[in-house]
Amino acid sequence: MGTQASPDNYTPPKNAENPQDERTAREKAIDDWLPITSSRKAKWWYSAFHNVTAMVGAGVLSLPYAMSELGWGPGIAVMTLSWIITVYTLWQMVEMHEIVPGKRFDRYHELGQHAFGDKLGLWIVVPQQLVVEVSLNIVYMVTGGNSLKKFHDVICDGKCKDIKLTYFIMIFASVHFVLSQLPNFNSISGISLAAAVMSLSYSTIAWGASLDKGRAENVDYSLRASTTAGQVFGFLGGLGDVAFSYSGHNVVLEIQATIPSTPGNPSKKPMWKGVVVAYIIIAACYMPVAFIGYWAFGNSVDDNILITLNKPKWLIAMANMMVVVHLIGSYQIYAMPVFDMMETFLVRKLEFAPGIMLRLITRTIYVAFTMFVGMTFPFFGGLIGFFGGLAFAPTTYFLPCIMWLIICKPRRFSLSWFTNWICIVLGVILMIIAPIGGLRQIIISAKTYKFYS
Repeated sequence: MGTQASPDNYTPPKNAENPQDERTAREKAIDDWLPITSSRKAKWWYSAFHNVTAMVGAGVLSLPYAMSELGWGPGIAVMTLSWIITVYTLWQMVEMHEIVPGKRFDRYHELGQHAFGDKLGLWIVVPQQLVVEVSLNIVYMVTGGNSLKKFHDVICDGKCKDIKLTYFIMIFASVHFVLSQLPNFNSISGISLAAAVMSLSYSTIAWGASLDKGRAENVDYSLRASTTAGQVFGFLGGLGDVAFSYSGHNVVLEIQATIPSTPGNPSKKPMWKGVVVAYIIIAACYMPVAFIGYWAFGNSVDDNILITLNKPKWLIAMANMMVVVHLIGSYQIYAMPVFDMMETFLVRKLEFAPGIMLRLITRTIYVAFTMFVGMTFPFFGGLIGFFGGLAFAPTTYFLPCIMWLIICKPRRFSLSWFTNWICIVLGVILMIIAPIGGLRQIIISAKTYKFYS
């Protein structure tokens, strides 16, 4: 990253915030209570497993399916390019966290407000960030329920009574009614660590079992759909699936906010160390699952590769339970910034008194909402493609680049300037075309779907 414009060259505007802490006693008390700013004692390895938990989620299991919609050449290119672009944009966000001396941008929208202005920054960042985090929590409800159902079905092997997916989503949600009361990121670090370990474990099981099974008979690597229209829409949906799998940027500043920072040892150093470790683990999860899963099953692979892998049953059951544990951690990672937004609004704008009762009511309502929507619309594959392109592409692929151009002002036609504009153009194209395929998949699924079945 050394070839890019360095934020060290950044000169703050004359009206930049004074490094002196001028908050009132009430503001300090609120900051000490809010989930993002209440604890700044995290180590660099917290950054590593929080980022792994945030990024390696339900998306990794859909990557072989995305490959079957993209084909070998485009699939490998899109996977590799996405990894490179998102490493770069994540580095930018880590660098911009303390770009103004004496000030920390603890939340994505705070950086957006610095770049675009107080009002415009809020309107640009907050709706997108909320769509990403809330939609991920909904998709994780569906995936958690699906994985629990798969575990149940594999263990029972047709000997038990069939239970509706709706009930499994409710079982998965019941855990979050309890865990959502944990106050901040550091308090869920143990859950996040377990989730990160599980993600590496079930990814290894997914590609290991695929490799052990070998190539299926008459494996077909042509695009899934037989019609031209189906192939085009499938290709667009595949782009959305890949975009979904690189969606950790929405919580990166909030994670960095938990790391202590001094002028001699700014938070970006331990944070970046953790990010590098996380991205190596992410590559070790994503690439083998995507490529070996597609190699083994071709265009017959399901939108969740663990469904395609039926044997050995004990291993698939274990992998599904690992997915459940991981999604418990992922849900909490993405819910925490939402809790922070809700509680900030209630305490600062509506002047509610911060306390346990406020936290209990707001977080319970939020978990119940995501559970209800997940139970009502569990179109897993289509949801990923639609939300992947619509919301994850801007916040992950090009919004950091736009803010970098505004704040750091790299020289026109320099390497940094060109790199950022390439990312912006690719990200905008992805944002426009990817949701189309996902929306079509939702419409097709909805035709045959019965509510709460």
